[in-house]
Amino acid sequence: MNRAINFLVSRSNLEKRSLIIVTDLFLIFISLWVAFSLEQKNLYSLDSKFLSLYMTSILIALPVFIFFDLYRSIIRFMGFIELWSIVKAVTLLAFISYFINSLIQGELYSLTLFFFFWLLCVTLISSIRLSASSFLLEKFVSSNVIIYGAGAAGRQLSSALRHSSELKPIAFIDEDKSLQGNFLNGIKVLSPSKLATLIRRKNILEVLIAIPSAKRYEISRIVSSIGDLPVKVRVLPGVAELAQGKVSITDLKPLEVADLLGREPVRADQELLSSNIRSKVVMVTGAGGSIGSELCRQILKIKPKLLILYEMSEVSLYSIEQELVNNFSSSDIRTILGNVTDKERIKEVCQTFQVNTIYHAAAYKQVPMVEMNTLQSFKNNVIGTLNCALSAIESSVETFVLISTDKAVRPTSYMGATKRLSELILQSLSEREQKNNDGLDIRFTMVRFGNVLGSSASVVPLFREQIEKGGPVTVTDPEVVRYFMSIPEAAELVIQAGSLAKGGEVFLLDMGEPIKIFELAEKMIKLSGLEPYNPETKEGDIEIIFSGLRDGEKLYEELLIGNDSTKTPHRLIYKAEEESIRWKELESLIQEFNKALSNRDEEKIYELLKKTISGYEPQTGLKDLIHLSKSNKEI
Repeated sequence: MNRAINFLVSRSNLEKRSLIIVTDLFLIFISLWVAFSLEQKNLYSLDSKFLSLYMTSILIALPVFIFFDLYRSIIRFMGFIELWSIVKAVTLLAFISYFINSLIQGELYSLTLFFFFWLLCVTLISSIRLSASSFLLEKFVSSNVIIYGAGAAGRQLSSALRHSSELKPIAFIDEDKSLQGNFLNGIKVLSPSKLATLIRRKNILEVLIAIPSAKRYEISRIVSSIGDLPVKVRVLPGVAELAQGKVSITDLKPLEVADLLGREPVRADQELLSSNIRSKVVMVTGAGGSIGSELCRQILKIKPKLLILYEMSEVSLYSIEQELVNNFSSSDIRTILGNVTDKERIKEVCQTFQVNTIYHAAAYKQVPMVEMNTLQSFKNNVIGTLNCALSAIESSVETFVLISTDKAVRPTSYMGATKRLSELILQSLSEREQKNNDGLDIRFTMVRFGNVLGSSASVVPLFREQIEKGGPVTVTDPEVVRYFMSIPEAAELVIQAGSLAKGGEVFLLDMGEPIKIFELAEKMIKLSGLEPYNPETKEGDIEIIFSGLRDGEKLYEELLIGNDSTKTPHRLIYKAEEESIRWKELESLIQEFNKALSNRDEEKIYELLKKTISGYEPQTGLKDLIHLSKSNKEI
């Protein structure tokens, strides 16, 4: 049925109108035959008189129906105006047909016959159109909603939504008992006590509160009555304000952070998505993190043979496991507690499950935190990547994808430097394996992108929390800008980029235009139905204060170290031409790093990083808390 509907909807306007015309001609035939049968009180046998009357009627009907725009209306959005046009058109058809056919026959036709014809024609043509409209709306409306409030604003809102292809009002909810049980605009008014049952039975996705005069405490009471029901809540202004563009989305509406990007997501290349995943054993390190967990969700949609969740945090691993098991087959999932610094553990997992593809998302990424914990961060980010890469080689893994960051480009932070060194390790190993094996048994690749909206270290959840508390919202600097991407889009592009790899590439994701963090803060405040505080006019709700750049932070980030990047078959994925270090040289440096790690020498590792990473220019000195404490320096 859906295929048939999609086929009809995809036809050209001319083809659709032709189908409606043929249907109308058939309905005129049925109406005329039934009218003859009713007049004679018996089934009428077709004769020349009937055929003459029918041919005359359809010759009159076509120009009359066209004159009343019956074939310009969109069936899906049928309303009273369209029904009234049908009544007028059929009435004129009946009158003209009566007089012309009477002249042709030389005698007056029975008025009863034409009354039956008129009644049947109006009923059938209207019913067919209304049925088609209702059916199409059921198929194409994406969300069922309830309107809370059956007053003037609620009624206006239901009228505005009548022609919406996105929202379909299922019922009104109102506390006024005199309204309950009645129909407004064809929609039934129900008691608030019916809300929970209605949401569950009708698959309601949103509740729209249409009470413009309601105070905040009244809105809070309504929201409390909705409780834990799985719906979004939005408070809408009056329709007059909507028409004037004065849209205000209150703090009751959960912020959809992807909307802040101001761009439409690009449709994924299904072949690239499935290349390294479908029917293969896939492992995600850092599976409980923001990017790692989203990778897991998307990987399971592509139907791998097995997905291995590798995570050092028991709480995070349990959380993502429960989510995935509730939405996918648990037989496709294996949960492994482990640290990427434990090479034997990684190798054991890879060989036991015969892993084909690894997405390495495990890393410490919170810039100030990494600055204060350098030894542990180096061990996790750099040695962890090395362990995973070597284990992959030894276990005949086919593809290894490192999740990198724009902070690896000319880094000013310790975190960025560790991620750039991780990239260099994979580039070097890729080159070594290619030479040693007369080709490449394993493909190493890196995917570099900026911030993701809504991740654990993102400003978005921080700003949301600060707004909910009434402010202030803290921004480091009025000029700081960042690249942003939604977590699902970033994960999807990471998977596709990994499929483009031949070995040793650094891929860049097109992050769009950078966003000013100060403007992002302002937008989030306004999307919450509030106004940023203006110190000059002393008006507004939420104050924005500037805390200053933190250790290791830049005003702006970059995705490219050099000036060269080339296009790939995917328009949002580019390949960077980056300098690398030969494995023999890098292996010697890694030995020095390991020696410094064994000696717990934070300063030695810091100096080695500055020597190894081209463009690494720390904004401050070594800020490791243990180092400063041992040196008796100010923390």
